[in-house]
Amino acid sequence: MVKKVAIFDLESVLLDAEFLPLLAERFNKSKLVHEITIRGLRGEIKWEEGLQQRIDVLKGADYKTALEVANSMPYMKGAHEVCSELKRRGYVLIGVTGGFTIFSERVKKELGLDYLFTNKLVFNNGGLSGIEPLTVMSDRVVGLEELLVKMKVKKDDVLAVVDGANDMKLFRYARLRVAFNAQPIVKEVANVIIDEKDLTKILNYVN
Repeated sequence: MVKKVAIFDLESVLLDAEFLPLLAERFNKSKLVHEITIRGLRGEIKWEEGLQQRIDVLKGADYKTALEVANSMPYMKGAHEVCSELKRRGYVLIGVTGGFTIFSERVKKELGLDYLFTNKLVFNNGGLSGIEPLTVMSDRVVGLEELLVKMKVKKDDVLAVVDGANDMKLFRYARLRVAFNAQPIVKEVANVIIDEKDLTKILNYVN
């Protein structure tokens, strides 16, 4: 039996939210975090640099509040249904996020993802102090390619669903490349474009 794989970005794809902007709102740091994000979108700073700058702005944020924010992030419409249906069709589900375990581990458990690639925040004495060395970066995901090779998965049998330019690295592994409410640069290299907040629309394109 051919093994099929679906790779999903988490923030703004499986989840209808972004963690750092929501956390910034709780500490009145939205403007600063947004400005850094815009600089990254313009290509003025690398994604990794922008991530570190946003973490620096939010240093000291208490773990309890961060966890409340993480647990409040809603799922995208259709997230449960599409994951359940893909599993029924024999897909292995992989979640990838430049975000953090504080919200992604819940998603893995509740949506039944088989594998998760994510980054991790560091809290010392109950306050945000930094970030562990990145495993999900702007240009690569540590361990993902090795996993696909180990599973002997062919590119023709991989679906990738992303929204942002920094997630386009996932397209290199996939034949079916879905731009989901995505930035224009992502749409240029996708072969399926969905401009509606409903993940079940993906099923129209899946064998």
